[in-house]
Amino acid sequence: MNYISTRDKKTYFDFKSIFLRGLASDGGLFLPEKLRKYSKDDLQRLSKLNYFDLASEIISNFSEPFLKKDKIKSIIEKAYVNFDTKDVVKLNKINGVNLLELYHGPTLAFKDIAMQVIGLIFDEIDLNKKKINIVVATSGDTGSAAIAALKEKKDINLFILHPYKKISDIQRKIMTTCVSSNIFNIAVKGNFDDCQKIVKQMFNDEKFREKINMSGVNSINWARIVCQIVYYFYAYFKMQSKINFAVPTGNFGDVYAGFVAKKMGLPINKLIVATNNNDILFRVINSGEYKPLKVKPSLSPSMDIQVASNFERLLFHIFKEDDKKVKISMQKLSDEGFFKLEKDELNILQNDFEAERVDDSETLRIIKDFFVNYGFILDPHTATAVGASYKIKNESKTVILGTAHPFKFLDTIKLAIGKKIEPPKKFLGLTEKVEKFEILDNNLVELKKFILDKI
Repeated sequence: MNYISTRDKKTYFDFKSIFLRGLASDGGLFLPEKLRKYSKDDLQRLSKLNYFDLASEIISNFSEPFLKKDKIKSIIEKAYVNFDTKDVVKLNKINGVNLLELYHGPTLAFKDIAMQVIGLIFDEIDLNKKKINIVVATSGDTGSAAIAALKEKKDINLFILHPYKKISDIQRKIMTTCVSSNIFNIAVKGNFDDCQKIVKQMFNDEKFREKINMSGVNSINWARIVCQIVYYFYAYFKMQSKINFAVPTGNFGDVYAGFVAKKMGLPINKLIVATNNNDILFRVINSGEYKPLKVKPSLSPSMDIQVASNFERLLFHIFKEDDKKVKISMQKLSDEGFFKLEKDELNILQNDFEAERVDDSETLRIIKDFFVNYGFILDPHTATAVGASYKIKNESKTVILGTAHPFKFLDTIKLAIGKKIEPPKKFLGLTEKVEKFEILDNNLVELKKFILDKI
């Protein structure tokens, strides 16, 4: 499998290279040169596989020849051994709502599904005794998932940037109470977009990137997308009909994985993008204008994002693989603060995607109604996807992606249903644990110095 950059399709990379780099040196995101497309007969064959074998089949398409199918299967079996459900994910049918629960991993969020695999892939890479320094921005869940996958690894340091006072207390505490000498938690005085911008600037500084042997595990890393493709196939095989997927969306990685699954032959009707009031994706899908605004704090903090990095990968498709046009559009976004799709480009986008906005008051009402009517508690992000699915009607059934356990958002759940929920066994006593993190200004130079001092 060869890989290209969204801003340069003439230069080829292998899987190992794009896994370690995360972001292309030209600022673009990596994509496979071409995708395998499964036929109806292929899909029939895949439908008989369990989740582990299905994951091995799909992921090996992207990792070979570096990691062959037998090696991927071994990695998958180790990665998911401690998940709380035997099939890794669970399709829960609740009074007509098809909820795909993706939060049965060690940190109670869908990010575990990819991150546990990524942590083990690092073990397969000969680093020539040179330590890797991973720098990652998190809007709440990526950081804790990365810690669970990478803690105590002797050849890796992990630096996690989260927005100060802009994630839930539980999300923060899962990260900052981990005791491991290779983990460094940093609260940045800014929002997630600020954290993400700093990480991208570090990647684009070739001298700094090489000096610290920098790598990344945000959803800009293609390996994250690859692992998330699998559960779209799994859900379709459980439903056995053409379906929509409603996805709570911030950085566009999870829903983009669904788009790749569709391009690989999965009969998906619409990918429904659910946003909160930070609605850049709602606006671009409905109007064609991509224009980040000021981030507004919400009850679904992992979606408080205005610059959805993975949208650039979709742009490459919308622009019919015109890498120069992608580069021009991203430069226009940087220089002028927006770009706008042409009418035919918007039609291409709307052929696969629909979008709805669900505000905080709607989110609370959905959580309350779901609890009162069905005795089931949704986390606020999943609630936005439920709300979006209610607003968009078509003939296909819809699967909601349940992205996090409600325990991670205790205050919001209490506000919605009037009661606290008990923590899962693995997090008993979490709130009493001692936290350790640094608070730093939103300053690239200061953060670079912090990292250099620690390594």
